[in-house]
Order: sequence, then structure tokens, then C-alpha cells
Amino acid sequence: MLENIEINPLLERLPPHLKQFIKPQNYELYTYQDQAVWRHVMRKNVDFLSKVAHGSYLDGLKKTGISIDNIPSMYGMNRILKEIGWAAVAVDGFIPPAAFMEFQAYKILVIAADIRKLDNIEYTPAPDIIHEAAGHAPIIASPDYAEYLRRFGEIGSKAISSAHDHEMYEAVRKISILKETRSEKQNPELDKEIAAAEANIERLQNKDVEPSEMSLIRNLHWWTVEYGLVGTLDNPKLYGAGLLSSLGESKSCLEPVVEKRLYTIDAAYQDFDITRKQPHLYVTPNFATLSEVLEEFANTMAVRKGGHRGLQKLINSKSLGTIELSTGLQISGHFTRMITNDDNEVVFFETTGESALAYREKELIGHGRSTHKNGFLSPLGKLKGINLAIEDMGPRDLQAYNFYDNERIEFTYESGIKVEGLNVTGQRNLNGKLMLIQFTDCTVTYKDEILFSPENGMLNLAVGKEIVSAYAGPADYYSFDLVFHESDTKTIKPVFSKREITIQGLYEKVRNYREEDKINKPLLEKLKSQVENEYPEQWLLVEEIDELIG
Repeated sequence: MLENIEINPLLERLPPHLKQFIKPQNYELYTYQDQAVWRHVMRKNVDFLSKVAHGSYLDGLKKTGISIDNIPSMYGMNRILKEIGWAAVAVDGFIPPAAFMEFQAYKILVIAADIRKLDNIEYTPAPDIIHEAAGHAPIIASPDYAEYLRRFGEIGSKAISSAHDHEMYEAVRKISILKETRSEKQNPELDKEIAAAEANIERLQNKDVEPSEMSLIRNLHWWTVEYGLVGTLDNPKLYGAGLLSSLGESKSCLEPVVEKRLYTIDAAYQDFDITRKQPHLYVTPNFATLSEVLEEFANTMAVRKGGHRGLQKLINSKSLGTIELSTGLQISGHFTRMITNDDNEVVFFETTGESALAYREKELIGHGRSTHKNGFLSPLGKLKGINLAIEDMGPRDLQAYNFYDNERIEFTYESGIKVEGLNVTGQRNLNGKLMLIQFTDCTVTYKDEILFSPENGMLNLAVGKEIVSAYAGPADYYSFDLVFHESDTKTIKPVFSKREITIQGLYEKVRNYREEDKINKPLLEKLKSQVENEYPEQWLLVEEIDELIG
């Protein structure tokens, strides 16, 4: 997967489920027109942004290996990024938000290798190399911002998504690809497809659904990493990649008609439309404030709060997730059920399908998917009539309450859940707290319901007073096969007509003239006349010729 990519130690650390998104850049597929598009945007942007962008922008271009004249290669970027502790990889357009953020946690810039078409030179809804490389990369030259980006990745990758989030991701990916495909040629079928895609996005946006953690933290990402301003409300500077990579919006965003708001946690609850220019933007006084707001938001997330609300989010997500108990035991799987007491404390939980147990993000030996292929369940809480929690019991305490290995035992939780079976053994964490007890020939009942019976095999009883954390994904990424099928919506590669091939040849001629420093004005004048007469839409090629003519 990492063939043809400049070696960077950070890339070697990536788990397989992230490596699956990495694609070869295929630098040779960039056309001479693509190079001209890059050069035009960069020349215009650098000239303007040197006055309005955050102070680290110009220095950041150099530090991240980005030139004005040539589309950057992953080889060159990785050689240079290594010096500041980052790396870069090429991907195919939009990737799932959780994966995008997790790459950031590994200090890796995700760069969509495609480049916008001439028709969309001022702005494209699809991620492209101008947006990713020239937008995202330069500001990481600021240490405060680079740390914010990394920390955002760590926190964001734990955010719990919903089925609605997945629908929205696929819809946005599709419309961005379709709009980038549109050209000056009439294509009624494509226009019809775009209209249908826009209607689908509007339908999804108007759905009355409770926002998930992922949708809220994506809002924070949008209003900072993508479209953020820094400084004062009266004199803000640009740092968001969407602004730094857009010829049009980098200027229009500073106009009074675009409302400037002070950046606070309220931005998490402000939705955005990726297909249109932004009517309002948020201004942070400095990059340190970004990290403060991020921590404030993280304190509202299930990864820090746990409890029944966190577990309910995982159940609603219908996706792979993890809960961590007060003993440090981590259970990963698809959570499908919980029972709570009158105080809304979780007293029982259950997963369906392959599950795994871990401690400190490492799978417990003998507790992988093959052991728990049919799910995992366990009661939680304190025992009835006993003040000492099970996890705090030492060997003598266990004996005092008749917890003997290889002997039958019966006990009842405060919730009323009863456990009766043959006690086999227990397992403690590094602090000596009991976190797992194994039983055979075991029955677990609650009121009139049998939750577990001897036919289900061995009961691995999870020990813990409470759920202290709940988050998306597994505790140990190597416990599960996370290499899944790619999106059904692929970026569309261009197929050139004879006319377009001829145009590419003209761009190549002009490029060669510049690189060889052979300025033949009469010949260039003739070439310009040919372009204006035969290819009037190729204004960029005329601009390239005029630059050489002087």
C-alpha cells in the first residue's frame, strides 16, 4: 500500500485500516494544463495572501515543500515534512471523517491528489491538491496550530457517529464529485444528476435528527481548520484551508457582508453548506483558543463522560464502539442493549456479534473475536449488602465473601441481577483491581428473564462499578478487521477528446518555452493568435503566453 511513497517514519506507524485509504499520487497523470492551473492559483494566492493570511503562511509554504510553479509531489513533501514531524499521503477525494481525523492524530496530512478543472479554478466543492496542500499544509508551520490539529485528530476520531452521518458523508462526496466533473459542455444528464444530488442533501439537512458527536465536532473542524479566521473581528487574518485555497472566497470572506463571529463552543452547533460560500465565519483571537474550545467540547463527549448516555450513543450508532469500565477493562463491539437502574446507572450491557476485550488499548490474551464471536454481556455495579466493590476486593476479601476458585458461588447485585455458577478464575489490572471473573455452568437472571444460561458457554464477568468512557471504534485496532469496502462513489477520471489532447500539447509547448528560457516573441504571438481563434475558452493559456511575451 505504501509503495511509491517517500518513506517517512510516521507512515510506517499507521494501522492497516488507515493505510487502506492511501492511494498512489500518479504524478505523471497531471497534465500541462493542470500544472498551469496550479501555477495560476498559487501566483494569485501568494500575492494576495501574503497581505491577509496568518503570518506563518509564507514561511509554511517553504517548510512544507510547496512551490508556486509545480504541483507538489508526495515524495518532496514527505522529505521536507519529516523535518517538522509531519507526513503527507494521497487519497481519493473525501474519506470518512473519523479516518480523516485519525490521520491528523498521527500527524499526517491527507491530500486529495486530484486537481480542480479550469472551469472551477476559483472554487471547487471537491477536495483537491490545491485545497489540501496549499491550504492545509502551510499553517502547520505554526507549532500551536500543528498541536491543535493533532489533538483535534485524537479527540475527533473518538466521536460517535450516526447512520445519518454516513448518509450525509456519501451525499456530500457524490455532489462534490459531480460538480467538479461539470464542464462548459452541455450535459443534460449530468445536470439532472446534480439536481437530484442537491435535492438529496437538502432532504438530509432538513431531517429532524439529534446531532451526533461526529456531526458537532465536524462543525468545529469546518469553522476552524477549513474556514477559520484569526485575530480581531475588525482585522482578521486567514488560516482555514478552504479560504487559503480559494481565489474567490479568500477575498470575499473579508467583505463586510460576511458576518464575523467570535469563535466559541457555539460553533459546534452551527451547521454549514459545503456547496456554497459561507455567509458567516468565526474569528479566534489566537491558536491557543482553538485548543481551549476543543477541550471544552471534549468534556461534553461520551469518551470523557461515559455513563448511560455514552452507551446509548453507541447503541444508536449501530457501529463498532468501545466502553471502558472503572477498572480499565475495555469492551469493543456492536452494543445492542443496556439495563439501567432508577438512577440511570448502567447495570447490564450486551454486544452482538464479534467482540473483544482489552486493557490500555491492548487486547487481552484469549479475549479476541474468536473467543467472543457471538457477543459479550455482563452485569455491572456493586453487590447487594456489600459496601466493598468487587473490583476493590483483595484475595482475603474474596474469600470472606465465599469467592473461591473452582467452587460454585451465588451472588446478587444491587440491581437485582443474580449470578450463579462455578467460579473458575479472575484477572486483575496493573493496579491490582479485579477486572474479569470467569464462570462455567453459569446462569444470570434479572427479574423473570434469563440473561445468560449454561448453554451459552463460559461467562466472562466484567468487573466495574461504572462506565467511565464510551467512544467510536475499537480499543485495540488490531482486534478487528477494519479494512472495509470503499465508497461506491468514485472520483471520475477525465477521458480526453482529440481537441483536448491538442490543447494539452499547446500547454506543454508554453511550459517548455518557460523552462528552457527561450522567448521567441513572434512565435509566441502566432501561438496566442491560434489559441484565441481556435480555443477561445482557454484564457489561462493566453495568460501563460502573455506572461512570457512580457
